[in-house]
Amino acid sequence: MRVLIVGAGTGGLALAHKLRSAGVGVSVFERDLVPNADTGGYRVGISPAGCRALKACVPPDLYDLFVATSARAPRNLIMLTERFERLLQLDVQGAAADAMDGEKNVIRRTLRRVLLRDLEADVAFGKRFVRYEMEPDGTVTAHFEDGDEAHGDVLVGADGTGSAVRKQRLPDARLEDTGMVSLGGKLPMTAESRALLSPVMLQGMSMIMAPRGFGAIIHSLEFAARRADQTVVARWPDFAASLDDDSIGWGLWGAQRNFPQDPTTMDGQALRQLGLAITRDWAPQMRQLIAMTDPSAINHVGIRTSVPPPPWESSAVTMLGDAVHTMTPGRGAGANTALRDAALLGTLLIAARQEGRSLVEAIHAYEVEMRRYSAEAVLASRRQMDARDLIHRPVVGDLQLALMRGAMRLIDRAPAIKRRIVRNLMTVRGEN
Repeated sequence: MRVLIVGAGTGGLALAHKLRSAGVGVSVFERDLVPNADTGGYRVGISPAGCRALKACVPPDLYDLFVATSARAPRNLIMLTERFERLLQLDVQGAAADAMDGEKNVIRRTLRRVLLRDLEADVAFGKRFVRYEMEPDGTVTAHFEDGDEAHGDVLVGADGTGSAVRKQRLPDARLEDTGMVSLGGKLPMTAESRALLSPVMLQGMSMIMAPRGFGAIIHSLEFAARRADQTVVARWPDFAASLDDDSIGWGLWGAQRNFPQDPTTMDGQALRQLGLAITRDWAPQMRQLIAMTDPSAINHVGIRTSVPPPPWESSAVTMLGDAVHTMTPGRGAGANTALRDAALLGTLLIAARQEGRSLVEAIHAYEVEMRRYSAEAVLASRRQMDARDLIHRPVVGDLQLALMRGAMRLIDRAPAIKRRIVRNLMTVRGEN
């Protein structure tokens, strides 16, 4: 059996490892010209469920490397007003420690580098997929822009939101604009930038609830302990020399109609000015974070989401991750669901090969289950980020914000309720 995977992202590479460990022939094709291409975004949060899925896909030493290249685990989640006034603080460190493989924060580019390890001979870069062709014997041929072809028993589209595989396989599948837009950046963690955040903010993730439906996130990523760990240096000297530097990341989002200018045509310098305009009445520390960010490190993204498609007839061509279920970042489920896809699809394909069963039947079983859990995740993520929500409207939005803030302040004074919220949060992250 040979499996062709289009896309060398988190889900595609995890699937490649899963199949390769069982002796399945794998070829991965990536449109990026080089492995360290800037694939967009900086941080990705891998939940306890995502960690278990990844562990089920990759060799033990590679999972250890993934852990070693992750940042210090967040100790708390704090909710703030736009003036950095505390609304609610949740201690997640103890809950994460109790969960199998707690929350991990990693840099996307580093995660790809980790997952490319030992797959170098199986991944071809600079390969832009254009179409596939089903052969009379049920196999599939992939065609690429440079004229090359690849032949396999299964083709998996893991090529992201703009998936060319999905456009051919499910031409009626739709993406919807949520009406939300986000901009964000990353800056080095220096004495000057650290001084802008309180000790509590430096030890976790801070969520900001602002008027007119605007929201923001601030997260500190610290890798210093990893660089000083002699075990890491001894086991992976090539990685220890280039571990990520400590940094502070920030993101800012809202309904596009509430932005004073359209960010979709702006460069980094203009986006920085736009961020400063939106936060003109916010805490000066937030404005200073934005002002200190190099324009080349500021990007924007329009937030889209899949519309869960109706069931389709299975074939030797399938998809995983954003290629089939793009989500908003509202629940941090995208990468974790892609890892769940990879573990499930890999398990079913391997079992079908070992037992001499039909590969298409295995793919059908995968697609039935994947559609179920991904549809739930897509809809839940959209509820977190949707310009139709009342909070983005004048007057009624201000009233909703006031009620939410009041409820959070009350909960912040009730330790038992806070512990219950943390347990529920970790259950969601643990079950994906």
